[in-house]
Amino acid sequence: MSTRAPFVFEPNSAPVPASERAGRIADPAFGRVFTDHMAMVRWSDDKGWHDAKITARTTLTVDPATAVLHYAQEIFEGLKAYRHDDGSIALFRPAANAARFRDSARRMAMPELPDDLFIGSIEALVKADADWFPSVEGGSLYLRPFMIASEVFLGVKPAGEYLFMVLASSAGSYWKGGVRPVSLWVSHDYSRAAPGGTGAAKCGGNYATSLVAQQEAIRRGCDQVVFLDATERRWIEELGGMNIFFVFEDGSIQTPPLTGTILPGITRDSILQMARDAGLTVREELYSIDQWRADAESGRLTESFACGTAAVVTPIGKVAGPDYAFTIGTGGTGQTTQRFLDALTAVQRGRAPDPHNWLHPIA
Repeated sequence: MSTRAPFVFEPNSAPVPASERAGRIADPAFGRVFTDHMAMVRWSDDKGWHDAKITARTTLTVDPATAVLHYAQEIFEGLKAYRHDDGSIALFRPAANAARFRDSARRMAMPELPDDLFIGSIEALVKADADWFPSVEGGSLYLRPFMIASEVFLGVKPAGEYLFMVLASSAGSYWKGGVRPVSLWVSHDYSRAAPGGTGAAKCGGNYATSLVAQQEAIRRGCDQVVFLDATERRWIEELGGMNIFFVFEDGSIQTPPLTGTILPGITRDSILQMARDAGLTVREELYSIDQWRADAESGRLTESFACGTAAVVTPIGKVAGPDYAFTIGTGGTGQTTQRFLDALTAVQRGRAPDPHNWLHPIA
């Protein structure tokens, strides 16, 4: 099919009644409330991309031998649509998500979805379910594009059939009670990714392998886990689902470099650009756990924060390991962290200039 072909719209014959929808989106939290429709496109060896449609959100019926269940050929993305104060709707940097989705597909030996199909599916779904935008402060429509190997077979090889879908979810604040400093457990026993692995791809396996370390963090009284490199167990890489930044007393900021083991976050890239625009010194360099601890204790490091699509920017208050613990700055939300959070959300919500054309309007 032509990637310019329109999506066939198959309206949900039993949409959620308006009164019930209003109740669901009044306080939707994150990842629990889903809209009436979903986008779907199929791929096969003989047809390529085909059968693009917006259809009723429903359950999937899969054969027990479906390839994704056995060999984990699966990738996904996450981005948000925002309703602005004037009633218009915009996506934030969807072309960057489309490019990363193609990169992930290539790494997982899956077909690359053309950008206009990726963005077109999201536009069509948001238009269909625009009534699901929550009115709560910080509310948005969270979009989850994903692709799975749908061929029915048992055998270790790339599948010959794939299913691409997009779900939409009414979202409130990622953190219950609003943004607050989080505590981190430094995992010295588990690694998120290794050189030559899938660390730079957004695939479910990366997140599955982080869960046991996240459980350990919770048992230790911390909110999240932060991983070290797999080779030396020395260099800070990222959290289970967010990139990390360090802010120093001279006003400079630093983040680990993208060497193939870290997900190239779109929020991360946006913050780097905003920092350079503001004239800050920016470094993408290795930073060890020993340096982090020493700089925090000496006062050279004044703030640390994590970032990602879902939570945007999250301050880090305390860090702990097997035989150490330290506080970042005062343990609260630092000025630079708050400035990035405010500046980025202002652009996303159309309340500040957009010099890099990151907003993608949906007519």
